[in-house]
Amino acid sequence: MQKETIDVRKEEIINSCEKLYKTNSFKEITIKSIGEETTFSRTSIYNYFQTKEEIFLALMKREYDRWIKDLEDVYNTNLELSKKEFAEKLAKTVEKRKNLLKLLSMNMYDIESNSRMEELIEFKKSYGSAINTVKKCLDKFINDMDEEEKENFIFLFFPFLFGIYPYTEATDKQIEAMKIAKVLAKNLSIYEITYNMVIKLLN
Repeated sequence: MQKETIDVRKEEIINSCEKLYKTNSFKEITIKSIGEETTFSRTSIYNYFQTKEEIFLALMKREYDRWIKDLEDVYNTNLELSKKEFAEKLAKTVEKRKNLLKLLSMNMYDIESNSRMEELIEFKKSYGSAINTVKKCLDKFINDMDEEEKENFIFLFFPFLFGIYPYTEATDKQIEAMKIAKVLAKNLSIYEITYNMVIKLLN
């Protein structure tokens, strides 16, 4: 089978998985349900992915690759940015990656532990490229940070991404429980929570 055909079929499988993930939980989605959304037989999926986790891993990789493209656009289309402007633009790129944030906060451990090493390595390359691209933007736009401060930014900002989704996408049940438990809560968007964190890290 030609590489172009393989890539097209892989993309269709990933798209089907993404579609299901909008309305179903990770546990509810199976190879069978993903196969029912494709134009070819369910068993054909095993020619491209051995587990459903590998499909989700490919979806995460695609999310990182799309985020990197947005970061590259910020880098290439701006000569300089103030800290506020950089925080705004970085937050906007994160805001577009809702699927990535959901996967990071809820399913990443299961996805990585049940994927083949070669698939995991390809995913980690995209993750590493995202780190390098954020660092490249810091190098260009934030002139008053030394290398140690930029490294600290990276290793605080990326773990922070794992916690955004639950704070911005609470269910009605969770909201009701918070009210009854009298827990302090504030309704923030992905953009707002990311912007506020980036400003704090930059300052």
